[in-house]
Amino acid sequence: MKNFWETLPKSFFVLAPLANVTDAAFRHIIAKYSKVEGGTPYVTYTEFVSADGLMLATEEGKQKLMRDLVFSESEHPIVAQLFTSNLEHMECAAALAQELGFDGVDINMGCPDRSIEKQGAGAKLILTPEIAQELIIAAKRGAPNLPISVKTRLGYNKDVLEEWLPKLLEAEPVVVTLHARTRKEMSKVPARWERVQRAVEIRNEMKSKTLIVGNGDVKNVAEGKLKAESTGADGVMIGRGIFGSPWLFSHSQEYENVEKRLGVMVEHTKLFEELLGDIKSFAIMKKHFKAYCEGFPGAKELRVKLMETETASEVEGLVEEFSSNFQRMSAMVQ
Repeated sequence: MKNFWETLPKSFFVLAPLANVTDAAFRHIIAKYSKVEGGTPYVTYTEFVSADGLMLATEEGKQKLMRDLVFSESEHPIVAQLFTSNLEHMECAAALAQELGFDGVDINMGCPDRSIEKQGAGAKLILTPEIAQELIIAAKRGAPNLPISVKTRLGYNKDVLEEWLPKLLEAEPVVVTLHARTRKEMSKVPARWERVQRAVEIRNEMKSKTLIVGNGDVKNVAEGKLKAESTGADGVMIGRGIFGSPWLFSHSQEYENVEKRLGVMVEHTKLFEELLGDIKSFAIMKKHFKAYCEGFPGAKELRVKLMETETASEVEGLVEEFSSNFQRMSAMVQ
């Protein structure tokens, strides 16, 4: 098995799989602006993809799902995240990920989405540890040349880390990423990183080789390094911190420049329209507009206007108009 995880420095970073956020367009932009000389290396995850859909959907449906599994060479190492509770579908989808050239497969065992839980998948797997174990084994059968990992939570309605994590470790995934909240808590309470530390202790007590990655409330690389150091985690996953900051792992200060920041936003919007505009709603970009347009004079007014746009050309026109006015105002202040 080719295991890229073994080559990563401690403490490594992982880009979280975020539904309707870390799509092919945004991942490409992140790679362009974060995978630079002097930047912090990181592992990329796709959005979660339905293994059931890949196996059962109509041809048209499958092709749409396959668009979620498109990636550029600049994104390596990249892991395909899959969800299902069906062992056969997991095995086949993992085999597909290996065939497509992914560097690993991750099984989603933490998503709280009710439509996914109705399938017995996502966070619901915490309540069926035997099926969770079998899914890991099925993924290994399907993709024998790829490392298999799991992303999960502390528990479903309550924290059951002491029982849940050992069950996962018995199946020997290469990595377990622990979102330090229960499913019930969603993101309504602060992540409990002391439980990540306990996960590391449990791993060590079991003499397991599985790497432990902590996840929850990490805004930037510096904060992530402190979390890893204090808990002993092998790595840290960053999710919401990437919003509006695709250069997050580069450590560059140049994007504090408003015009450069907005230029990246326009580039991102054009790429979204090019790669996904025929299958995904343009409204998806509006959560990105909110994040890009923050912390500078006139940001709120620009955000309001961007919420009314429906095409990349409209966004570009608004930004050109704003930048022209911004330059004029800046010159007057000087």
